[in-house]
Parts: sequence; C-alpha cells; structure tokens
Amino acid sequence: MDKSIRRVKNISAVYLLPSVIGVALFFILPFFVVIYYSVIDNPISKEFVFLDNFYSVLTNKAFQLAVSNTLKFSFIAVPLVVILSLTVAFLLDMQIPGKSRIRTAFLSPMMVPIASVILIWQVLFHYNGLLNEIIVHFGGGKTDWLKSGQAQIVIILLFIWKNLGYNMVLFMSSLSNIPREIVEVAVMESASKWQVFYHIKLRYLSSSILFVTILSVINSFKIFREIYLLTGDYPFDSLYMLQHYMNNMFRSLDYQKLSAAAILMSLFMIVLIGILFLAENVVGKDLDG
Repeated sequence: MDKSIRRVKNISAVYLLPSVIGVALFFILPFFVVIYYSVIDNPISKEFVFLDNFYSVLTNKAFQLAVSNTLKFSFIAVPLVVILSLTVAFLLDMQIPGKSRIRTAFLSPMMVPIASVILIWQVLFHYNGLLNEIIVHFGGGKTDWLKSGQAQIVIILLFIWKNLGYNMVLFMSSLSNIPREIVEVAVMESASKWQVFYHIKLRYLSSSILFVTILSVINSFKIFREIYLLTGDYPFDSLYMLQHYMNNMFRSLDYQKLSAAAILMSLFMIVLIGILFLAENVVGKDLDG
C-alpha cells in the first residue's frame, strides 16, 4: 500500500515539475530580480544603495502626479463599474421584456477590438468630433476633451463601457446560484424587497462582489493601453498614470526606479486587496455558519 502511494506521489511530482519550473522561471525569479534592481544604483556598478531608489521615486514629481491620477481614476471608476454592473445584473434577473437583447448590447464591447474602440472614442471626443458638434449645434462651445480637465471623464466612460458587460455576467451567474427556497421563505414571512435584497441576495453575492472589485481594480491599473493609444507617451497631466511613468522609465533604461515603483505599486495592491478581503469576511461571515 505504501509503495503504491509513493509511486502515485512520484508520478504526480513528475507531471507537476514542468509547471513548477515554469512558475519559478517566469514569476519567482523575475520577482527577486526586480527586488535586486530596486536596491542597487545601476546594473553596471551594482552598488548597494538600500532605500535610495524608493526615496528618489517617492519624491519624484512625475511619480506623485501618476499616483494621484491613478488613485483618483481607480477610486471613481471601480465603484461606478461595480455598482452599475450589479444594478444591471439585478434588473436582468427580473422578468423584463427584451432581456436577451439588453444582455447582448452590454456584452458587445467585449467583442470589439481595442483599436476599433479607440477609433470610436476619437470620433466621439475629438475637438472636431461628434460630441462637440452636438454641443455647438445647441449653442455651446467646443471642449478639447482629451487635453482638458475633463480628460479623466472620457477615460472613465471608456473603462465602464469596456468592463460593465463582463462584470454583469459574473454577477448574473452568482445570482442564479442563490437558493430560491430561501428567497421564497423570506417572501412568505412578509419580508420586503429591500430586506430580501440586503439580507439575502447581497450577502450571498459578497464573494462575487469582492472578486469583481479586485478584477476591476486590476483592470483600472491597466488602463494605460487605451490612454496610450489615444494620447501617446506624454498625455495631458490628468491622464498621466503609473503605467506611463513606468513605461517612460523603461524606455530611458532606468531599471532601478522602474523596479522601485513596481514594488511600491505591488505593496499598495496587496494592502488594498487585504482590506477588501477583510470587508468581505465581515459581510459574509454569517453565511459560513
């Protein structure tokens, strides 16, 4: 019996070995390389400087602007896309006419290539674009949307348009897994729709809300692609994100500042995700009992 168990373990280890090697080469080793670069002065002299690179990054005006814009964008766009996708999922969970068409309309952005999305946004928000033409038609003045204080509004709308459909599908899947008998018993006990929503549906959805929020936070930090295609390396100040800073550090071969900035961003993400997990545990702990 012991020999057969040992044989199964050995076979399992052989099958797992390629995956372990892949993870070590492409995830664990680069992680330690980034830490190494963050504590040396440059890859040539390799002098240990400890936290000097972190201090240099934290006091850099471009980094401070990038952090401010990224946090502002994430703290506005993420709650909006989570709340809107949850609302749409609840509406589609009801018996409303044209539900399949509405669902298809929200999912359509997932099938549109990013280049086409950028083209649509340029047509809409260019200085001589469709939106300005409509505003001028009604007596207003033109706004250079991507080179003004309203630039983040354009990107927030783009982020919501791209991510709402996918988040909606995740919420609808979770809604379909809520035990119907619990909802029926609550209704029989004269529970109001608000009580059913808050005490049953919302609590059963807590893990899905956590997952969608984390996914949306990660996507909000990846908005660089869309902004870069719209505005290039150095956009208007309000659109200069962390990814722009890191991309510019990479292009200038400043791997020390790039690595330090990456570690700082990772630490922030770890803390933020930890807070989200704690909040989910508080909300959903009664469901585990």
